[in-house]
Amino acid sequence: MERGRFAKLLEEFRHEYTPKLVTLIRGGISSKQLTSDIIAGLIVGVVALPLAIAFAIASGVSPEKGIITAIVAGGMIALLGGSRVQIGGPTGAFIVIVYGIVQEHGVEGLTIATFIAGFFILILGLLRLGSLLKYIPYSLIVGFTSGIAIIIFSSQIKDILGLTTGEVPADFLEKWGVYIQAIGSVNLYSLLLAVGTVLIVLFTPKVLPRVPGALLAIILATAAVSIFSIPVDTIGSRFGSIPSSFPLPKIPAVDFATFKDLLQPAIAIALLGGIESLLSAVVADGMIGGKHRSNMELVAQGGANIASGLFGGIPATGAIARTATNIKSGGRTPIAGLVHAGVLLLIMLAAAPLARLIPLAALGGILVVVAYNMGEWRSFFSVLRSNRYDRIILLTTFCLTLLFDLIVAIEVGIVLSSFIFMKRMSDLAHIGLVETEGDQDSNGDHTFEEELSSIPEGVVIYEIEGPLFFGASQKFQQTMNDIQEHIIVIILRLRHVPMIDATGMFRLREVVKSYRKRQTGVILSGVSPNIRSELLKAHVLEEEYICADIQSSLELANTIRAKQTAGNDSP
Repeated sequence: MERGRFAKLLEEFRHEYTPKLVTLIRGGISSKQLTSDIIAGLIVGVVALPLAIAFAIASGVSPEKGIITAIVAGGMIALLGGSRVQIGGPTGAFIVIVYGIVQEHGVEGLTIATFIAGFFILILGLLRLGSLLKYIPYSLIVGFTSGIAIIIFSSQIKDILGLTTGEVPADFLEKWGVYIQAIGSVNLYSLLLAVGTVLIVLFTPKVLPRVPGALLAIILATAAVSIFSIPVDTIGSRFGSIPSSFPLPKIPAVDFATFKDLLQPAIAIALLGGIESLLSAVVADGMIGGKHRSNMELVAQGGANIASGLFGGIPATGAIARTATNIKSGGRTPIAGLVHAGVLLLIMLAAAPLARLIPLAALGGILVVVAYNMGEWRSFFSVLRSNRYDRIILLTTFCLTLLFDLIVAIEVGIVLSSFIFMKRMSDLAHIGLVETEGDQDSNGDHTFEEELSSIPEGVVIYEIEGPLFFGASQKFQQTMNDIQEHIIVIILRLRHVPMIDATGMFRLREVVKSYRKRQTGVILSGVSPNIRSELLKAHVLEEEYICADIQSSLELANTIRAKQTAGNDSP
């Protein structure tokens, strides 16, 4: 008995900690898919080049460190990762942390912090704690992500306007104070280049969908500055030439005093890296209908950051935008990620000297678009329209990210979320006299068993009991996504759901979208007036599909079923 249980646990461990690449190779990758992955990797590699350079410069380090990180970390994440399509590398989310570390501890301190953070992420994965990161509330994630987006935008004002200033401080308010003092030194050429870059990046997908907008903008801006000798700052004028050779690995010198000084920044890198990578993997799962291995993904992210530190790179994580580009380009296996890293390596070895001609205003324009896309502004205002508790978490995290730093914002946000959750759960506890008879609840709804015989063919009912909050919402979405059978209508019964927070609203909205793509109708039944109001504010579902009781839900399901059947029967 014990031996059988041990064998089962060993098999589960093997499955959980097997890289997706290994699983896919064992299963066989068709030549057609291999071709698609190579093409997707080429496209993503070209897209990643200007972003890697821009993220490095915005973080306060030299441009080649961004490219090195994309090559080393991107390759490791593809090789060892738990996702089929994850593309890793430097991202905008780290700019705030990295810039602050460089200001306080220098580039060497950043390398050590990245190295230490890699081990923290690795340990999180080996201890199977990847699933714990799902308990980070959605309102907290939106709060610090939107705050980071504004900080990224603020960090680019100097290059966009071509301001003549000294070293720009890391503090948000002090930074804007420096900008205001230097406003008289605006370079109109820089401003025009930045605006032109933003327009090219935004409109290229509509006109030339297969051409990376960021790369096209960089090529055109660089050509214009070189041909017409436009007086603006370039990578070469500020940083010199980018090395065309790849550095050798070097183990950072870490003593106890250094470890103690860099412990907090390393923990911040590890937390943010873990959250971003798993968030990106979840988004990717939704796009391809897959299922990633969260703990193996963390192991890969940890190894990637350790490797990045060995080669003098900066922190790396899963990049949502580049992962989405990979999927849209046809990538479905980690081979695309490996090709992306190889493309960047070839560019660095063969064409790095040309990068010195790139104008910084153009890179600033690219990061403005990155900041806007990263901000999740629709989600931000959606949470603002939700209950006051989620608004408090959102605004507190957002303001702390701007005015203090990301580390404080995440710490305070998690503690605040925990206290608010306990408060909301205690508010739900009450004792009341049940005066109804038989097997009916206070709304006249019969028990689930009594209704089984009246459920029409092609209609299923799922009952949710308890609060749909940030701790339960991931399990709910996964359960709904795992349903593979063909369903005409699904009824989600919420009569025993006393509360839905912003994370639950987000997950519920994603489930509704997913089922509608499958041509399956979704009805919510037994919804309380308070939750009904919140569902409508969050635009989860139209009012006609939210029913007060199971009888009206079944009647509506019959109507939808009849319409679909009639539509299928028509010639």
